[in-house]
Amino acid sequence: MTGTTYGIVAGYDGSPGAAQALRWAAREAFARGTTLTVCLAWTPDHMELPTESDLCDLARQHGQEILTRGLPYAESVLGPGRVHPDLAAGPAARVLCERSRTAEMVVVGSRGHSELPGLRLGSVPWQLAGHGSGPVVVVRGAWRPANRVPGPVVLGADGSPAGQDAITFAFEEAALRAVPLVTVCALTDTPGRLGGSHQVEEDFEHAVAVAAKEHPEVRVDRHLLAGTPRAALLSAAAEAQLLVVGARGRGGFDEMSIGSIAQAVLLYAPRPVAVVRPAT
Repeated sequence: MTGTTYGIVAGYDGSPGAAQALRWAAREAFARGTTLTVCLAWTPDHMELPTESDLCDLARQHGQEILTRGLPYAESVLGPGRVHPDLAAGPAARVLCERSRTAEMVVVGSRGHSELPGLRLGSVPWQLAGHGSGPVVVVRGAWRPANRVPGPVVLGADGSPAGQDAITFAFEEAALRAVPLVTVCALTDTPGRLGGSHQVEEDFEHAVAVAAKEHPEVRVDRHLLAGTPRAALLSAAAEAQLLVVGARGRGGFDEMSIGSIAQAVLLYAPRPVAVVRPAT
């Protein structure tokens, strides 16, 4: 992405999910040869603190201590010169959305410290996926299973213009990992008009073929399925190391910040999910 200032941004709050996301982000930054910004938003989401107060100073200091504890692993992967701490004031979702506009991608865990137990997805990744810019990766599940060959990258696509950035990102990720790319296009939810399925299939094949020419090193396994996109993608994700979708497909409403398929995989996919929105 031209003009980026943050490289890859990892949202961090010291929670186990954030630590997992930070490990993923550090390896991604290493593979891409870019920098890693470790961002901690120290202002609590549920309260406003006076700018100049002892309570504000304590919250900021506590945030700095947590952030400092999170840096050693990233520095061991990338070296200190490529890891940048970012202690930010403001609610985490707002801060990360702002950072996403000048970052290559933003990476977060599925739940942070402040989320209620049992939530499948916390409010920060949910808001970020709906309102961020560019790729947003929500890390969950065993993305590096022991004693197993690394799985493929799985792409959910319908050939719509809204999904073009997701296709490009998925090919990049498969090339970085030297693994196959499994493309999944399910036809059940296609527009209810005559020839709709045929048009989706044609657009899907064309979009993937164009991207494949840019990455001839990537083996592409194309899957056209009669089932629903949600079921098809969640089934394919079981063996994947990363699932990639666009924020909205051709069936969504223009005012929707995130489509139903992206919502479903964010909630139920057993692996890291990348939701790719057009850069703004």
